Amino acid sequence: MFDALSIGATGMQAQQLNVDTIANNLANVNTSGFKKARVSFSDLVSRHAAPVASRSDDSASGALAAMTRMGAGVGIASLARMFEAGDLKKTDSPYDLAIRGDGFLEVVMPDGSRAYSRGGVIKVNKDGQLANLAGYAFKPGIAVPDNVQELVVHNDGRVQARVAGQTGLVDIGQLELVRFANAQGLIAQGDNLYRSSDASGEAILSKAAEEGVGTLAQGHLESSNVRMVDEMVNLMVAQRTYEANVKVVQAADEMLGMINGLRR
Repeated sequence: MFDALSIGATGMQAQQLNVDTIANNLANVNTSGFKKARVSFSDLVSRHAAPVASRSDDSASGALAAMTRMGAGVGIASLARMFEAGDLKKTDSPYDLAIRGDGFLEVVMPDGSRAYSRGGVIKVNKDGQLANLAGYAFKPGIAVPDNVQELVVHNDGRVQARVAGQTGLVDIGQLELVRFANAQGLIAQGDNLYRSSDASGEAILSKAAEEGVGTLAQGHLESSNVRMVDEMVNLMVAQRTYEANVKVVQAADEMLGMINGLRR
């Protein structure tokens, strides 16, 4: 019964994280570019239980040759981001940028490290560089003229601008995309930015529309890939599972109370 208490506790703890993850998904259902998270479970390391008497008539020893094994509860196997593409929403704003298909834009953080984005609202930062909404410049750096009147980002990542006094567009840079061997291993850090990890592998530099990566879509924003109906169903399942584990703990506690109340 002490085992039942600890097993029930592991189930409650695991489902609490599951509910927290689902709640975060639902809270970001309208966040552009948000990628939902999923919790995966695994059984904890089982241990040998005491041998039981064999019912086989031909057993000489009268005991099972193999020990039975007993589970020790449930644990968290992984908490991974699901990088399924969200729907593209047309905004017609030249400073909205989305990726149609696989791939990430690389940005330079203030400490010089690299982070990766699925696009969103872009702007010209204080240094005159094309950057995301937080002001982190894209890599490679693209300097935008001060007198720019029109900014055009082509599907292949080519960036052009029209400046005052000129009628044609001039090339000012090239946005490149990166991909990962295992995108689910990326670490979310907020602001729709991700960092690489040992699980994701290093970023693989690619060109838009080549080598299996997507294309850029100016005037669009990528919607969250959270599906409200799926998350509500998952929330109900998690709640019922949590309640079942609570019942296990309550039953074990009642049985321990009965044992403590025994008298000779």
